[in-house]
Amino acid sequence: MLDFIYYPVSFIMWVWHKVFGFVLGEDSGIAWVLSVVFLVFTLRLILYKPFVSQVRSMRKMQEMAPEMQKLRKKYANDRQKLATEMQKLQQQNGANPIMGCLPILVQIPVFIGLFHVLREFKPGKTENYVFNAAENASFVDSDFFGSKLGAAIWPLQNTSSVTEVGGNLVSQWIVMVPLMIMAGIFTHVTARHSVARQQAQIAAGTAAANPQAEIMQKLMLYVFPIGVVVGAPFLPLAVLFYWVANNLWTLGQQWLVYRRIDAEEAEKEQKATESAKALAPRPGQKPIRKDEKGTAKDVREIADEPLDADAGSTGTAQGSDGASADGGSANGSTANGTKNGSSTNGAAKNGNGAGGKKPGAKPVQRRQGTKSKRGKRR
Repeated sequence: MLDFIYYPVSFIMWVWHKVFGFVLGEDSGIAWVLSVVFLVFTLRLILYKPFVSQVRSMRKMQEMAPEMQKLRKKYANDRQKLATEMQKLQQQNGANPIMGCLPILVQIPVFIGLFHVLREFKPGKTENYVFNAAENASFVDSDFFGSKLGAAIWPLQNTSSVTEVGGNLVSQWIVMVPLMIMAGIFTHVTARHSVARQQAQIAAGTAAANPQAEIMQKLMLYVFPIGVVVGAPFLPLAVLFYWVANNLWTLGQQWLVYRRIDAEEAEKEQKATESAKALAPRPGQKPIRKDEKGTAKDVREIADEPLDADAGSTGTAQGSDGASADGGSANGSTANGTKNGSSTNGAAKNGNGAGGKKPGAKPVQRRQGTKSKRGKRR
C-alpha cells in the first residue's frame, strides 16, 4: 500500500550500505548503522530548503499574530469573512502556513517507511524491497557490540525479538540504554532551542503570546522526550540510531539557519537606518523644499517671494512715491523709483516704500514733513 515510500527509503539505505560496506565489509554492523544514519542525513539535506521556508514562514506568522488577533475579534461572528481576511493578510506578508508544516509532514512517512523496512529484516526472507536475500541475511546476522539492529527487547507485532535473531538481551540493553538517554536529551534540547527563540520574540514584541502554542511547547519540552525513552524498548534498535541522528542534524541545522536569517534581518535594519540618515537633513543645514516648478529652494527664499505677478509693479509705484516724498529732483526720483520698483522688495533702498523696511529697522521720520504738519495744526 505504501510501497511508494518503502522503496525509496530502502533504496537510499541500500546505496549507503554499499558505500560503507565496501570500506568496512558487507556484514559489518557499523556499516549498517552508518547506512541508517546517512539515510537520515540524505533525507534532511533534501528537505533543507523547505526547512528554511518553514522558519521564515513561522517567523512571519509570529509577527502577524497581533493583526490576526484583531481580525479574530473583529469577525468573531463571521467565519467566512475571517478566513478571507486571514488569507489576504498572509498573502500581503508572504506567509504560508503549509510551508511551516511541510518538513514535519514529510518526516512522518519517512519514519514509518524506515520502521517498516527494518522490521522486515527477518531470518529466511528472500527479499526486503530493494535488498536481496544475501543482504537480508547480512543485516540479520550482523551485530553492533553484541546487539541486533533489527530486533526489539519487547517487540510489537511483526517485529523480531532479540532471542529470535540470536541476540543477547544484556548486550541489547547495554547498547540501547545510552541511545535511549541520548534520544530523550536531544529531543528536549531541540525543542528547548525552538521554544527559547519564540519566547525571545514574544519578549521583544515581534510576536504575540498564544495559549495553544504554550501548550504545544510544553508537550515538545517534556512529553515527547519522555515518550521516546519509554517507547525505545518496543522499537528496533536501528530506529534509535535514526532518532539520535535526526535530532543531531536538527540541532546543527537550526543553529545554522537561525544564524543566517538573523544576520539577514540585521543587515536589512542597518540598510534601512543608513538610508534614513542619508535622507535626513544634516545638522545646521537650511531646510529645503521644492516650489511649484519643482526647483529646490530655501524655505526662507520661498517665503520672501511675491504672491502674484503684480507685486513688482506695485513695488515700482511705491518706490517712485517714496522718492518724490524726499523732495529730490525729478530725475533722481525717477531713477530711484525705477531701480527700487524693479527689485523684488520694492523701494527697499529708499526705505519709504511699503515693502522697503528691513526686519528690525527703525522707521525714519522726515523733519520737513513733521514741521509742515505742526504748522497746519497751529
